[in-house]
Order: sequence, then C-alpha cells, then structure tokens
Amino acid sequence: QVQLEESGGGTVQAGGSLRLACVASGDNANSACMAWFRQAPGKEREGVAAIDSEEAYTVAPSVKRRFTISRDTAKNIVYLQMNNLKPDDSAMYYCAAEVGSRWLMLLKQDKANYWGQGTQVTVAS
Repeated sequence: QVQLEESGGGTVQAGGSLRLACVASGDNANSACMAWFRQAPGKEREGVAAIDSEEAYTVAPSVKRRFTISRDTAKNIVYLQMNNLKPDDSAMYYCAAEVGSRWLMLLKQDKANYWGQGTQVTVAS
C-alpha cells in the first residue's frame, strides 16, 4: 500500500507560481513511479507530469515550458513547480503512484495503483 497526500494548492493570479507537493508513504513508496494529473470541472482528467524512481521524467506538451516535476527520494516527496499560471490551469490536481512498473510515464491514468485526495488550484484572471 502507498498513501499519497498532496499540498500546496491555492488561489493565485495569472502569471503567478505555485509548487505542489505529494508526500508518499508506505511500502515501496520510494520506488514508485509518481505522476500528477489534473481535472477541471466538466473535463476529463489529464496527465501533467510523471517521474520515476531514477528521476527520469516526462511533462505534458501543453505545460512543458511552464511546469517542472522533481523528486526528493530521501523524503519520498514529489513536487510540481508551476510557473506562469493561466486560468486554464485551474483544476483539482491529483498525485498518483504506480508500483512495480513505470507505465505512468505515459501519463495514462489507468496505470495508477494509488491516488491522493487532490489539491485545488485556482488561477484568477
């Protein structure tokens, strides 16, 4: 079992920045492939970024120039640094984990074994 807890969401003006954090705990937490997804009201959940235990990462093309994913393996924390935020970035952001493989690197939500509760990001225009 892996438990995930997100933090760092909030309301920010367009052009601002936020850093989300996801703390992973439990068995195999430090070797899990981790990812961020987001879901806005009325829209499907979409993959934002993923990072594996070797710190290889992928970022969705739509946010690649503004978002960065990183990982503190010693603390089992995955970060999502979001810069130059836009109103379209407003969504609930979820942390996800996959144990035993790294299909999450394809940003496919059906590959996640575990999910956090989410943290809300609102970008005001």
